[in-house]
Amino acid sequence: MERQFDLQIEKLKKKILKMCSLVDEQVEYAVKAVEADDEELVKLVIERDNKVDKYDLKIDKICQKIIALNQPVAMDLRLIMSALTINNNLERIGDIAVNVVENYNFLKRRRDLIKKTKFSEMSKVVKEMLRNSIDSFIQNDPKLAQKVIQTDQIIDNYNIENHNILIGAMKENPDNIEAAVALIVISRQLERLGDHATNIAEDVFFIVEAQMIKHKYEKYIFSEEDNDDDEDDLDSEEK
Repeated sequence: MERQFDLQIEKLKKKILKMCSLVDEQVEYAVKAVEADDEELVKLVIERDNKVDKYDLKIDKICQKIIALNQPVAMDLRLIMSALTINNNLERIGDIAVNVVENYNFLKRRRDLIKKTKFSEMSKVVKEMLRNSIDSFIQNDPKLAQKVIQTDQIIDNYNIENHNILIGAMKENPDNIEAAVALIVISRQLERLGDHATNIAEDVFFIVEAQMIKHKYEKYIFSEEDNDDDEDDLDSEEK
């Protein structure tokens, strides 16, 4: 029975890794499609989404089967619980890649606006966050997961900066409106992608360290200062 359980866990890990690879490719292609004005990559991102959805269903079924037949505990249970949410985040990242390329056509007339924004810098950081979150899962590395979580604010700042730049471009010239709105949407989608990468990293931290750090309370765990009074701080915040 134990041997069968180990095989099921191994199968689950392999499916998640395959899903990670597919989604990572989708994001890479989506960013390149926008940067290089590549219609073939746009088609490829949209076509791949169906495959990602199929893996999403497969992983959910494997998790449900393992829980129903084995009643796992401790780290194994944390792995399976987190696999469900990691899978959900990966599927949504795939959707985000599609959303990015669906705004591609609105940029054709005013591609010069892309260079005025922080799209290139933002996409680079987002791709690194996604890959680090995936690597943290593969390597059971809570420190790499922590790095992803603490990078999320950089993406939020880029999104705010892009929004301000593009609002200014629309005020400057009404001809910029269509492309600027598309870029605001794309920037927001990249910010959401960073959120999902952060969610994956939080799940990795939960698997390895058995600590929940959702809702941006990671400061209470990652702070180098003594946190004995954290509960008192939270109680006072509630008041």
